[in-house]
Amino acid sequence: MTIRVLIADDQEMVRAAFRMILDSQPDLCVVAEAADGAAAVEQARALRPDVCLLDIRMPVLDGLEATRLLAGPEVGDPLKVLIATTFDLDEYVYRALRNGACGFLLKDGAPALLTEAVRAAAAGNAMISPAVTVRLLARMTQGDDGSAARRPDAGAAPAGGGPGGLPEPLTQRELEVTRLVARGRTNEELAAELYVSLSTVKTHLGNVQRKLAARNRVEIAAWAWEHGLCAPDRDEAASPRSAPGAGGDPRDG
Repeated sequence: MTIRVLIADDQEMVRAAFRMILDSQPDLCVVAEAADGAAAVEQARALRPDVCLLDIRMPVLDGLEATRLLAGPEVGDPLKVLIATTFDLDEYVYRALRNGACGFLLKDGAPALLTEAVRAAAAGNAMISPAVTVRLLARMTQGDDGSAARRPDAGAAPAGGGPGGLPEPLTQRELEVTRLVARGRTNEELAAELYVSLSTVKTHLGNVQRKLAARNRVEIAAWAWEHGLCAPDRDEAASPRSAPGAGGDPRDG
């Protein structure tokens, strides 16, 4: 089955590079290009591609607003949006997540990561570039000096006013799973660390996602950091481990 992709970036060279990489794969096909966010939204709504690959800074309509219009909480039939950006620790990236983006890539990443991320997005999974590690999520709650910082869009958490304020609280094991997801663990790593089966991990993740009203594991991770479940850890932040959903198998859900 061919995955149809729309590319939106105001730089023609970037669009050409992405098209070359994606079209070289037998299961990927670029069906449209756009040089600004408004054109991207118009074409995406008309063509309904499997994945929309959007830049953040574009003329007419930026990638953040385009993401909200295509994948935001108020969209009845949201599209899969993957952000390609140069801002790895910028508030723009966090806003894009809240607007419905299911993944983030840095433009200087390896071509293999781009194709893997597109496949993951099409499958309904989330992927974040390995360079955008847990530092991004830690930045939401910590200042550079380690002091508490303002949380951007803190009121936009998927559910509840805190871990204890959920309509249906998370169990202790679900909290453990949530913390590990926020640390970038894959399903296989979760199973190994918790000494449970892969199917049990998926069951816990399904329960967490339902209780938090989160659409993917990226939102689960954001909720965990936003509500203080994961104290920033320098060793974790410096680790080359991928961020949520960026494990070895893009089908890891």
